Amino acid sequence: MNIVCLDMEGVLVPEIWIAFAEASGIPELRRTTRDEPDYDKLMKWRIGILKEHGLGLKEIQETIAGIDPMDGAREFLDELRELTQVIILSDTFTQFATPLMKKLNWPTIFCNTLEVAENGEITGYKMRIAQSKLATVKALQSIGFDTIASGDSYNDLGMIRAGKAGFLFKSTEKIIADNPDIPAFNEYSELLDAIKKAL
Repeated sequence: MNIVCLDMEGVLVPEIWIAFAEASGIPELRRTTRDEPDYDKLMKWRIGILKEHGLGLKEIQETIAGIDPMDGAREFLDELRELTQVIILSDTFTQFATPLMKKLNWPTIFCNTLEVAENGEITGYKMRIAQSKLATVKALQSIGFDTIASGDSYNDLGMIRAGKAGFLFKSTEKIIADNPDIPAFNEYSELLDAIKKAL
């Protein structure tokens, strides 16, 4: 049995932190997992910047409300879900992801949770499990699934390499150059064709 595991940001929807960096006028917040492989370091740094500027969950959610899936993402996902089971594995947070899942026709997503104070300040975050994408793929394999994975960032490489097939999608030139053995695509039609061949 096959199951496809997809990253969310950069693959199905624009990067939330980049959108918020633009909305808030804080260019430092453009840094993502494409730039920083250490997720804990990245999130602690982001939380520090939010605190410094007096920004919290409400302001980020206001930005997310204006984010739409990438052109063709919902259609790609709908077609893929007719062929096989699909789970979105993301290092984002339920407080960010829910409105975006509605726009994508409610696919299954496994992600993390923010710790938020009563005044809306983001004080920390709770990872579902360490190395959540790779750990989830291994767990799915342990119960009889063959996994096929796609993502764009450093934190996707583990799940991409662990399955029977894996693909980079809309990734950076550096990540593609550093991983020449992983097929890389920029169009949903190409990714869908590659997944179909792997099923």
